Amino acid sequence: MNITHTKTVTVPVSDQDKAKAFYVSALGFEVLVDQQTGPVRWLQVAPRGAQTSFTLATADQGFTPGSAAGLILETTDLDADCAALREAGAAVEGPTDLPWGRQATLTDPDGNAFVLAAPSRS
Repeated sequence: MNITHTKTVTVPVSDQDKAKAFYVSALGFEVLVDQQTGPVRWLQVAPRGAQTSFTLATADQGFTPGSAAGLILETTDLDADCAALREAGAAVEGPTDLPWGRQATLTDPDGNAFVLAAPSRS
């Protein structure tokens, strides 16, 4: 196998404009692609410089909004990011100290669930 990384993760959303605002304003992601091709809008966002991006897809594209869970985002400053996310109106729980490190959980406006994790200190 020659797989090197995950390129794109589909995040099901109910409203692409609302989702775009959250991912860009609250999470600080960049818009990589935002184009309409026929009836389908391809909206792709990612943290600056990331190898993996998110495609924000709607129900008319075959996805159920709010059904993504367990996606882990790593941060270099968990406390500052949690504070900034709360200030932006995001639902954040934590941070919490766990045997394997520190993390917080958050949801986007559609209920897609993410873990925000500090790098392991091991």
